Amino acid sequence: QVQLVESGGGLVQAGGSLRLSCAASGSTFSMAWYRQAPGKQRERVATITRGGSTNYADSVKGRFTISRDNTKNTAYLQMNSLKPEDTAVYYCNAQIWSGEYWGQGTQVTVSS
Repeated sequence: QVQLVESGGGLVQAGGSLRLSCAASGSTFSMAWYRQAPGKQRERVATITRGGSTNYADSVKGRFTISRDNTKNTAYLQMNSLKPEDTAVYYCNAQIWSGEYWGQGTQVTVSS
């Protein structure tokens, strides 16, 4: 079992940047960021393997960067050129040998 704690959300103007962090209580395989806007389904934003391979949703390519520090069991999501449509609760997801786990979520609000 692993606990995930997200941080870094907040309110930012369109065009601004935010950096989210997800600290895991133990070692993980792949880690990912998802988001869920009001009235919409949760969607995958970005994924990173333990080896550093990444994958992004088309809507964030070129604007968001996922990274991780395996020595700290922490994943990051650098979000640049934010748009109002990026407003959502962002959730961290981690895969370990026993299954997948979720963080509690952190709110990101982008004002126009």
